[in-house]
Amino acid sequence: MDLIRRHTPTREEMAANKYLAPIAHRFLSPELWRFTRRSVPRGVALGLFAAFIIPVGQIFLAAFLALPARANVPLSALATFITNPFTLPFWLVVANKVGNFTLRLDAAGPQLAQATAESGLWSSALAFVEMAGATAFGFAVLAVVAPSIGYLVASWVWRVVVARKRAKRLKIMEARLDQRLGAQ
Repeated sequence: MDLIRRHTPTREEMAANKYLAPIAHRFLSPELWRFTRRSVPRGVALGLFAAFIIPVGQIFLAAFLALPARANVPLSALATFITNPFTLPFWLVVANKVGNFTLRLDAAGPQLAQATAESGLWSSALAFVEMAGATAFGFAVLAVVAPSIGYLVASWVWRVVVARKRAKRLKIMEARLDQRLGAQ
């Protein structure tokens, strides 16, 4: 968490952004910048949703969605980086596989391709449209599934982190109490 807090922009930096200037006053609300057990999973889920649903402007979409959802703005913006220019080819392949699996285009593909090849009409264009449609549908499926998984994982990680901090605090308090009782 400390690593995330060090590298996230401050409220003032976000408010000074020229694209966010018209609604910057809304981003200054302290509840949008707190790391709480409810705002952290919401921020992760909204960031993953924005990452998979549109290819451009994901950070702004995640930040705008975080406002009414009372989600953590820095985490929602950070979660969008799962789809960056370096990982996009991987996600395109995954989205295509997911789209083909859910639409079951692989089974109908050979017959359709053969019929198109025999007619000779628009074979490459039809193949591209099929592939692009399956990939777009795969991204839509990922935009629903990934936030759900992200929400559950973020909730679980939050509970583990808080439990460890509490156990550490209790151990320190117990050691201090033992010191005081031993000194008497």
